[in-house]
Amino acid sequence: MKSATTEKVLRRDAAENRQRLLDAAAAVFSERGLEVGVDEIARRAGVGTGTLYRRFPTKEALISELVRQVFSDFVAAAHAAQTAPRGEGLEQLMYGVGTVQATNRGCLSRVWNDDETAAHKREFRTILGELLDKAKSHGRIRSDVGLTDIDVVFWAMRGVVETTRGITESGWRRALAIMIAGLRPGAEHLDATPVTEDEFDQVVARFQPPARNDPDSQSGGVS
Repeated sequence: MKSATTEKVLRRDAAENRQRLLDAAAAVFSERGLEVGVDEIARRAGVGTGTLYRRFPTKEALISELVRQVFSDFVAAAHAAQTAPRGEGLEQLMYGVGTVQATNRGCLSRVWNDDETAAHKREFRTILGELLDKAKSHGRIRSDVGLTDIDVVFWAMRGVVETTRGITESGWRRALAIMIAGLRPGAEHLDATPVTEDEFDQVVARFQPPARNDPDSQSGGVS
């Protein structure tokens, strides 16, 4: 019979292996995209493929957990931004989201359409709306900026992050600083209409990957 101490060590080792696999997957996917095989992820984590499959029965399960962690980080950044003074929380959050995106380049295409993160998405956008209202009330952001305008900024940042992968880590920061400058009060009138919530939903739906019916996508044999 296993002692309580032995079981505790085993649970700790399992948790550490799981996190090593997630860290390795984030790094490998960021470098080479989602097409990379799980064998490479296991090698990077320093564990066997059998260990990987015990933690994540399919490659899809591994990707889904990475996406969940990304949105969990988004929500954590949003909560931290709520304590910022003088309406500065929105900008703090925007830079926080950029940082999370930059360290999780490989799975960005899946962030907005994973069903497992629906609750995180709702919480994140609720806080985002509150921070936007505070930024407006403190005169940091122009009054005609809407929530979907900030969504578009996040999408634009994602594009810069993905485009500059492996070349520069500061490109998205410069782009975001320019976009925030354009959100300041006093800028000229905006003729273009904002993206509507319905259009936002349609864009998110467009990111949804096609259903995969091949057996490998549902089994440990995925590469």
